[in-house]
Amino acid sequence: MATMTQSIRRSAIGLGLFAIITGGTIAITQALTEERITEQAARAEAKALFEIIPESDHNNDLLRDTIALPASDRLATEGPVTVWVARQDGKPVGMIMPAVAPDGYSGTIKLLVGIDLEGAVLGVRVIGHKETPGLGDRIETRKSNWIKEFEGRSLGNPAPREWNVKKNGGVFDQFTGATITPRAVVKAVQKSLIYFRQHQQIIQAQLNKPPSGHGPVVTPGDLTDESLNVEQP
Repeated sequence: MATMTQSIRRSAIGLGLFAIITGGTIAITQALTEERITEQAARAEAKALFEIIPESDHNNDLLRDTIALPASDRLATEGPVTVWVARQDGKPVGMIMPAVAPDGYSGTIKLLVGIDLEGAVLGVRVIGHKETPGLGDRIETRKSNWIKEFEGRSLGNPAPREWNVKKNGGVFDQFTGATITPRAVVKAVQKSLIYFRQHQQIIQAQLNKPPSGHGPVVTPGDLTDESLNVEQP
C-alpha cells in the first residue's frame, strides 16, 4: 500500500513539473512570437508610408512627424487617430492616416490612406488582412495593382454614389470571384476622405504646429521584403 502511495505521489509530482515546464515554454514562445509580429507590423507600416508618399516628395522625417486627431467611427479606430505628416521645407504637403475596413470577406482589413491638403488620395496600402489567397489578397500591391486605382481620387471624383465596385454601380473594379473584399476597401477609403473633410479645420490647425518628433526611428533602408509579410490566414 505504501509503495502504491509513493508511486502515485511521484507520478503527481512528475506531472506537475511537466505542466510547469510546458506552461513556461509556451509563455516564452508566445512572448517572443508577439514581439516578432509587432516588429514585422511596424516595418510593414513604415514601408507602406514611403510607398504612399515617397522620399522624393517630402524632406521631413515622415516616421517621426505625427499629429493626433479625434477618434471617429468612420475610421473604425479606437482613441485618438495618429496621423503621419509629410512636409517639404517645413510646409505640409500631405498626410497618411490609418483606416479599417471591418467588413472584409474574412474579417478586418487594415489600411493606410494618404491624402493631400486638397482632399485627394495620394495612395492607399493594405497593411493587414486575412482575405482568401488568390482572390481577396489582390488588394496587396505584390499581387496586383488594383489598390492604385484610388490615386488622385476625391469625394467628387467619382460622385458619392459611384464609390463602389462596378458590380454595384460604382467605378472600381472587383475581383473575379471576390466582390466583398474590394467593396469593403472602397468604402473604407471613402470614409477616410469624409473624415478628412469633416475635420479639415482641426487638421489644418494641427498641421501648422511644429513637428512632434515622436515615432519609431526607421529608415527606408531598414525595410526588407522578408520582414514585410502581410498577415495571412
